Amino acid sequence: MFPIRDTIPSNTVPVVNNLIIAVNVLVFLMQLSYGEASSQFLFHFGLIPARLTVEQYSVHFTLSQKAFWLISYMFLHGGFMHILGNMWMLYIFGDNVEDRLGHFRYLVFYLACGVLAAMVHIVSDPYSKLPTVGASGAIAGVMGAYFLLHPRAKVLTLIPIIIIPLFFEIPAFFFLGVWFFMQFVNAAGSASEGVAWWAHVGGFIFGMLLVPLFSTVPQIGADRAVRSVTQRKRSPRLQVLHPESAPSSADLHGVLYITPSESFLGAKKLVNIPWGYEKRLFTVVVPPGMNPGAKLRLKGLGKARADGTRGDLYLEIALNRRSQERQ
Repeated sequence: MFPIRDTIPSNTVPVVNNLIIAVNVLVFLMQLSYGEASSQFLFHFGLIPARLTVEQYSVHFTLSQKAFWLISYMFLHGGFMHILGNMWMLYIFGDNVEDRLGHFRYLVFYLACGVLAAMVHIVSDPYSKLPTVGASGAIAGVMGAYFLLHPRAKVLTLIPIIIIPLFFEIPAFFFLGVWFFMQFVNAAGSASEGVAWWAHVGGFIFGMLLVPLFSTVPQIGADRAVRSVTQRKRSPRLQVLHPESAPSSADLHGVLYITPSESFLGAKKLVNIPWGYEKRLFTVVVPPGMNPGAKLRLKGLGKARADGTRGDLYLEIALNRRSQERQ
């Protein structure tokens, strides 16, 4: 299963998430610049459990060096596919977690998950002399947080059947649950030597444990100031809707999300409505002055009646500002 996108729009620009991705890419380019010596780069800055647990090695390093490795390892990657996979997962799930926690709390949360995932790896393989690198543990924490915060979200997922690529919208709790189960199975069975499976498992669990705690910590004033700047002025242009109807009615009812500025100025949106195996795409014009709770009527876009006519599609206007008032 390969995720393409999720269906939860974020209310703010994920500046911290984007910054983390940028730093990972820059560090990876730095690794590549070392050429054949890149393995030494990973050995120097990666996390090697034996350097922390075996006394004959650990005595040669300071406490600050050991603490630094718990952070530095999560910004290193072993190859192009490694960093591509990690950054794509972070891109999909990180923005919504940052949107809920706030920018500064999200940064601390991300780093804390990475450190705790590293500790789980050290406990699971304390005498390893191989450098552990990758943001997977921290990203697993983000995915664990998403699992709790948005379980009913949908994840558009590519599932290749032999050579045919098929796309399905899978509930987030199912997608992430399957992902966690696979990590646990691989960790318990040591399916692939050299992969820190227990770090993935530990990161996911600690992400679930930490996100309720971080959600209760008050935001600092600087975070409020940054959020006021990063607040999105527009909602996503393309929105996927799943309208519902009463059994005896041909009319469909859905929700269209816009921002306060779009409510005042008006907007034009592309609405994608899954219709069996077919995707129906419409252009919807939201006129200026549409207040939350108002409804747009799209004539003839509902279900077919027995007499050949069609019902209507009603879109209720709602403001896309779920986290604006959260602390």
